[in-house]
Amino acid sequence: MAKKDYYEVLEISKDASNEDIKKAYRKLAKKYHPDINKEAGAEERFKEINEAYEVLNDPQKKQIYDQYGFEGLEGSAGGFGGFDGFSSGGFGDLNDIFDHIMGGMGGFSNFGFGGSRSSRPNSPMKGDNRYMQMSIEFLESIKGVNKTISITVDKKCEKCDGTGAKSKNDIKTCKTCNGTGKVTRQTRTAFGIMQSVVDCSDCNGTGKTIENKCPNCYGTGYINKKENVEVKIPAGISSGQQIRIAGYGERGYNGGPNGDLYIEILVRPHKFFVREGNDINIVIPISAIDATLGTKVDVPTCYGDVSLSIPAGSQPGTRLRIKGYGVKSLRSNTVGDQYVELKVEIPTKLSKEEKELYQKLKDKVNKENVFEKFKKTFK
Repeated sequence: MAKKDYYEVLEISKDASNEDIKKAYRKLAKKYHPDINKEAGAEERFKEINEAYEVLNDPQKKQIYDQYGFEGLEGSAGGFGGFDGFSSGGFGDLNDIFDHIMGGMGGFSNFGFGGSRSSRPNSPMKGDNRYMQMSIEFLESIKGVNKTISITVDKKCEKCDGTGAKSKNDIKTCKTCNGTGKVTRQTRTAFGIMQSVVDCSDCNGTGKTIENKCPNCYGTGYINKKENVEVKIPAGISSGQQIRIAGYGERGYNGGPNGDLYIEILVRPHKFFVREGNDINIVIPISAIDATLGTKVDVPTCYGDVSLSIPAGSQPGTRLRIKGYGVKSLRSNTVGDQYVELKVEIPTKLSKEEKELYQKLKDKVNKENVFEKFKKTFK
């Protein structure tokens, strides 16, 4: 039977990006994995999906396939032999899917895929990152602020430098795996005897064993401690942006450095100020008389009051600009502006004296009122 075009197998177009290829692969592999899908033909479809992904995810193989088709791939190294023919680039994606579905059962060990993503080489590796959120006030986001947080973190033991051993001479090569950190395991399945490579249980995949443990950390290689960390929040930060604190993530593997801490900033809304990009908007009330005659007012800004002239004859909704009183850009020295919208307030209750004054003004200046002028345009 003729092979199906790899792009059709993954249900993508030929101009699909590498990210699109991975996304399509993960979706289909999850759908047709034999441990999940028991329908007839699911296993063959699963093999077909992985074969297509191995080629399209490899830039060199993809180029050959795009130019010469299946014929160009014949005889190339690392052909396709079912489950044992996957390239190493596919393991991480497969295990991501499997761990997500099955709760991290070991990365396809039943199918001979060579261990899970959780398997780590015995060289030092950086730890995973940690994430948290922090709420700050609106004005703190505009001006910047320093906050102190209390966090529990695993720090490398200073006595043993993270090795967990009392001395360097106490670190030995694991006899079970000969220092590789891996052992081969055979499992009898419905498909026959399958072979998988897993972490050595005697050394936990490190390739090393310890004769005498460090008395300070009891062989763990780290000390769990609570620390106060100062977080510098820059002026102009927006809600949803993150701040990175190096070295305060999860502890490293095999003596490697800690990961990082990422703090997502959540900015509480202000009662009057509204941010739009690097500009600040505010609505201020003025009387009908001030709007008609013009006036000066001290307008609140994020940096204090600023005197603003309101022109005579200003209409409701008029927007006036105060240059340079917006938000400082995080990536440059540019600063936005503040825009002031006028809300002209009409009094709902008047004293007797006020009514008389308004009536006198009306009799004097309103020979023909605004509505009558409007009505004439219909004639």
